[in-house]
Amino acid sequence: MAQIPGGYSEIKLAAPETQKICDAVKSKVEEKTGEQYEVFNARRYRSQVVAGMNYVIKVHVGGSHYLHLMVYQNLSGEVTFNSVKKVEEPLEPF
Repeated sequence: MAQIPGGYSEIKLAAPETQKICDAVKSKVEEKTGEQYEVFNARRYRSQVVAGMNYVIKVHVGGSHYLHLMVYQNLSGEVTFNSVKKVEEPLEPF
């Protein structure tokens, strides 16, 4: 299925670049959730082209636990953490 202009992509397997984005925001996620994560592995993601890129990333944090992160990466590559959700729902923007 083709991506709708302005919409989010289909769900894709995380790549090394996706993990780098997660690593960049890990401390902000830990601060927001009040938890420390020994495991923090990007698994899947969706992206949206804007003036930069919005990402929704599913991150495995150990056991059967996952987080969904909303992250923005500007055109110069700087990454900004927006929000986190601790639920087992489909990977959707929030």
